[in-house]
Amino acid sequence: MGCAGSTPMGAEAGKNTTKKIRKPKPWKHPQPITMVQLSKMREEFWDTAPHYGGRKEIWDALRVAAESEVSLAQAIVESAGIIVSNTDLTLCYDERGAKYELPKYVLSEPTNLIQDS
Repeated sequence: MGCAGSTPMGAEAGKNTTKKIRKPKPWKHPQPITMVQLSKMREEFWDTAPHYGGRKEIWDALRVAAESEVSLAQAIVESAGIIVSNTDLTLCYDERGAKYELPKYVLSEPTNLIQDS
């Protein structure tokens, strides 16, 4: 007998239930940043993410989902077999139980984004 919630699937095991994905809540970066800086942070994250574990194909699917509209992201996540723990995609698992954490900055723009002139 394991601890409650000790597996990503918990009581949901065996059921084909996928959480409905939603856009992340508005957030603020510690310092105002430009779109160029945000893009650089995103590239660095996606370049290094697979080195923290999990499968490359899941990271690739998460990247495409993060860069897509919500309805398309939902289809991508479902077809890749990704288990969504947080509906804003900040915490997901694959079918083997590997954990995938996505920072808010790869999912949406901060409220204090500086428009490039």
